[in-house]
Amino acid sequence: MNLFQTVQAEKLQHTTRRQFLRDCTTGLGGMWLASQGLANAADPLKISHDPSSPLSPQPPSFAPKAKRVIYLHMVGAPSQLELFDYKPILKKYDGKECPKEYLEGQRFAFIQGIPKMLGPQFDFAQYGKSGMWMSDRLPHLSKHADKLCMIKTMQSDQFNHGPAELMVMTGSPNLGHPSIGSWVTWGLGSENQNLPGYMVLISGGRFPRVGSSLWGSGYLPSVYQGVQCRSSGDPILNAANPAGVSSDIRRKALDSLKELNERTYHELGDPETVTRIAQYEMAFRMQTSVPETMTIDDEPAHIHEMYGTKPGKESFANNCLLARRLAENGVRFIQLHDWGWDSHGSNQEESIKGGFVKKCESIDKPIAALLTDLEQRGMLEETLVVWGGEFGRTSMQENRGGGAANSFVGRDHNPNAFCVWMAGGGVKPGISYGETDDMGYHVAKDPVHIRDLHATMLKLFGFDAKRLSYPFQGLDQKLIGVKPAKVIEGILA
Repeated sequence: MNLFQTVQAEKLQHTTRRQFLRDCTTGLGGMWLASQGLANAADPLKISHDPSSPLSPQPPSFAPKAKRVIYLHMVGAPSQLELFDYKPILKKYDGKECPKEYLEGQRFAFIQGIPKMLGPQFDFAQYGKSGMWMSDRLPHLSKHADKLCMIKTMQSDQFNHGPAELMVMTGSPNLGHPSIGSWVTWGLGSENQNLPGYMVLISGGRFPRVGSSLWGSGYLPSVYQGVQCRSSGDPILNAANPAGVSSDIRRKALDSLKELNERTYHELGDPETVTRIAQYEMAFRMQTSVPETMTIDDEPAHIHEMYGTKPGKESFANNCLLARRLAENGVRFIQLHDWGWDSHGSNQEESIKGGFVKKCESIDKPIAALLTDLEQRGMLEETLVVWGGEFGRTSMQENRGGGAANSFVGRDHNPNAFCVWMAGGGVKPGISYGETDDMGYHVAKDPVHIRDLHATMLKLFGFDAKRLSYPFQGLDQKLIGVKPAKVIEGILA
């Protein structure tokens, strides 16, 4: 037996049964599909990354409208009826018993019995040339009404926070699926090889309920998962060298580790081993690039004033400014999670007249500044900014326990209709898409499921959502899953 045969025999010994079945059937399956005439435009895309450079830029299937995403996720689900979906008729029904047709066949998180209707709690007006309706809770953002593409008829399958957040971020209410940021980064790579392609920032004082699963890579290679950063303290935990370890020592340690991993790769042939080497190398480069990018101290005074930032503190404002810096430095997908939008009315902080008002104040100025900043730098056209929660709020006041309404004004969860807006990145500016009924509870025209939103976002990046897939557990897995999903053509510029 010669050397080649010896190496091949060793590789075969290390091949698992799963790997053998996967590899030996791939060709046969392809031949069968071709023989049946089933190989067509819906065939999976061929995404091929060099394992030694897994974040290298990749060409999309067709010309993209957007190069990067800044996704602003309001954890807890903001009330669309107090922000963007103006319902003057609902105001006339304020305090009256909810009609039976709004209760029959519905599932609620806390409402029981017959609740009272709850009219909009703040004043609305029309803004910009588009005449977009917005409440007085967002005075700074309202100045950008003509930049916003408002979708008023979003729908979800889920009415509890954890599964609904997973649905928005991964397309599935179950754990273990890649987030949309992972799909985009896997499909396109990144423009900066010294930073992760997908970065996450948290504000509001608490972690989202299902934690890092919202930015996990699932069954995609681990290098495409989101990397959580902090707006105060060390930007990324454990990125700096331990005390007493210099960069030279760290470099020598990595060289030794690289040699060991290369031996493992030659023995087993697992590409994840090469990816691991690339991740260690990126971590080393990040020790220089992250501190330079993740500091806002060197921003001019007028920028701090515009965003309302306070360097050294954790805040949504700081994260918005960091998002602009990350976008400017070639990060593909930037995700902000802001906790505190669950307005049940069970206490002052969860009331629409209390905590909700504070949350609006905390995001209004920074988001307006982010849109202004991106536009002034010529980046908004190629940056898709997305804002939304995991579902909406009911047109009825929550009456937890089925008795009288809560002491504080609040609304229960409503997956039937809620608002998401986008700006830049190939969407039509200054439009409102879809209509809800007079009570703002059900969709009356042009429903948009979360799968439709995902399919549309992928198209803006140059991908057909039905073809962008990854083989796992015998199925070509997709962000949109196996249920119908459509691109929202009416919002594309």
